[in-house]
Amino acid sequence: MIKSKNWLIYAIITTLFWGVWGALIEITEKAGFPATLGYVVWALTMIPPAIVALYNINWQLNYDKKAIFYGALAGFTGAGGQLILFETLRLGPAYLVFPIISLSPVITIILSKIFLKEKTGKLGWAGIVLALIAIPLLSYQEPSANSNGNLLWLALALIVFGAWGFQAFVLRFANNSMKAESIFFYMMATAIMLIPVALYMTDFSQPINWGFKGPYLAAIIQTLNAVGALMLVFAFRYGKAIIVSPMTNALAPVITIILSLIIYSVIPHPIIITGMILAILAALLMGYEEEVDEDTKEELTANAS
Repeated sequence: MIKSKNWLIYAIITTLFWGVWGALIEITEKAGFPATLGYVVWALTMIPPAIVALYNINWQLNYDKKAIFYGALAGFTGAGGQLILFETLRLGPAYLVFPIISLSPVITIILSKIFLKEKTGKLGWAGIVLALIAIPLLSYQEPSANSNGNLLWLALALIVFGAWGFQAFVLRFANNSMKAESIFFYMMATAIMLIPVALYMTDFSQPINWGFKGPYLAAIIQTLNAVGALMLVFAFRYGKAIIVSPMTNALAPVITIILSLIIYSVIPHPIIITGMILAILAALLMGYEEEVDEDTKEELTANAS
C-alpha cells in the first residue's frame, strides 16, 4: 500500500486500541485505583512507544525551537486537558460534560479549513456531519444528581473541548515541518512533566489498590492508549485532520460500547445505538471518499507522467 493511504491504517489501529482501552479502563477504577494515578501510569507507558518511534528514525529527534514548541503544545493541550477533565467531572455531571468535550473535532475542522485549506468531497462532508452528530449521542449518559450547582464545571469542560480540538489541529500542522516520531516524543515528555499535578490531585487519604488490579493492570490497559496515541500522530501525518479527527472520535466509542455489552452485559440506550449507526455510516463515507480521492490523484499523476 502506498504511503499516502497509510492514514486509514493508522486511524483504524487508533480506533481499535482506544476502543478496547475505553472498555477496560473502568476495571482498575472500580477496583480502587484512582483515575489520577491512572494518568501517572499512562504517562509512563508513553515511554516505550516513544523509544520505538525514535529508534525508527535512527534517534534523529527534531530539537530546533519550532519543533520543541509544536511538540510541547500538542503534549500540554492533550495531557493538560485530561487533568482538567478530572476536575471537571468532580464538579459537574458527566452526562453533560462528555457530550460537550466530545465535539472537539469541530474546533479541529474549523482550524484545518482556515489554516491548512483542507478539502474533501460531498461524501466526505456528509460523513463529517454524521460523525459530529454521532459523537455526542455516543457520549450520552443518564441524568443524575452529580452537580453541586457550581457552573465552574461548564467553563472547565469548554477548556477541555478547546484544548483537545486544538491539539488535533496542532498534530496535523506540526507534521508539515517535523517528524511524527519527534511529535510523539514531546507528547511523552510533557505528559511526564505533568505527573506531579496528577499526584497533587490524588486523594491519598482514600484506600488505594496497589495490587495487580491497580497499577499493574492499569499499565497493561494504558499501553493501549499510548500506542493508539502514537498511531494517531501517524494518521495525522498522512491524512487530513478534518477526516481523521471526527472518524477516530466517532468510531472508538462504538468499539467501547460493543465490548462493554459483551463484558459487562450493558445494553446501550437507544440514543447510543443511534449514535453507533451514524458513526459507522460516517466512517464508511469518509473512508470511501478519501480512498477515491487518493486513487484519482494517483491516476492523474500516472497520466501526466
